[in-house]
Amino acid sequence: MAPTHSIHHDLAERYVRFADDEARGRSALYEALARGVAYEKQILDFLSTLPPDKQQPNLLFAAVRSIAGMPDDFGDFRRRLLENVPAVRVLILSRSTQTNEPARCALLLPVLARLPQPLALIEVGASAGLCLLPDFYGYDFGSGVLRPEVGDGTFPIFTCAASPSTPIPSRMPRIVWRAGLDLNPLDAGNPEQSSWLETLVWPERTERLAGLRDALRIAAIQTPRIVEGNLIGGALASLCRQAPADATLVVFHTAVLAYVPDHATRQAFANEVTALSPYWICNESPRVMPDLSAGIGDPGGGRFLMTVNRKPIAWTDPHGAAITWIAAENTVP
Repeated sequence: MAPTHSIHHDLAERYVRFADDEARGRSALYEALARGVAYEKQILDFLSTLPPDKQQPNLLFAAVRSIAGMPDDFGDFRRRLLENVPAVRVLILSRSTQTNEPARCALLLPVLARLPQPLALIEVGASAGLCLLPDFYGYDFGSGVLRPEVGDGTFPIFTCAASPSTPIPSRMPRIVWRAGLDLNPLDAGNPEQSSWLETLVWPERTERLAGLRDALRIAAIQTPRIVEGNLIGGALASLCRQAPADATLVVFHTAVLAYVPDHATRQAFANEVTALSPYWICNESPRVMPDLSAGIGDPGGGRFLMTVNRKPIAWTDPHGAAITWIAAENTVP
């Protein structure tokens, strides 16, 4: 067993990294909370008693908010947590982040629109399936709004700053089949589950919260199919076999592989999905799949790298706010 001081050091580094790479410039409160946690022994003691996959900043902050309300600053957060440790522990152990940010669909759209139509989509780590519905949302890439051709006429509009070389589509992709895979599928129509997803939105991001609520309403109507299962094993293969043969199969995921603890399992998943599907869209931190970003540098700022069939396509904002195209024009069919 690792010494306590070593565990605390690793946790402190994790929270400082979150403050530097993820929260800075996106949430002043969460940046302050993360830096405070990194130097607070009582909170590090508490975190060290949790399983590693339950020590995440997002999960801790959302659990405290859910149990004790929104803190004003780190001192207030510390008080709210330490006064409610048993309840916070129970909630953390029973929940996961499953952020399910629908604005990430803006990052997928330039790729999906260029693939042979129609499409069959499978999302790994689908949560409530909000990212399985990109054709039900509107998008503003700076040159006008691309509106959905399906739905009831009420939809969120996600704003995404796109680099000049990004191939902005003029029409929505045509999606004829969709399914998701998740260890713990959520129901967008369940008030308790949708409320938890809302709590996961960072406090200053009011536009994200509004978009999430709109997407949850749409998902509650469309009820995308989400199957319970692991990303490795028979569940993914079974879903791929169920996709219609006359549609282009696309397997995609965003901010999922960070929750897979070992690199060997990530590589096994990459090999499996490559064998199962003609198109694999991976939108993840370059740290979790370093072989995919080898030799292309890193723009910093916590950007994700989007690859298609292992080829780098774009640097992306983790929550869908920006995309910088880096692929050659003919990289994506």
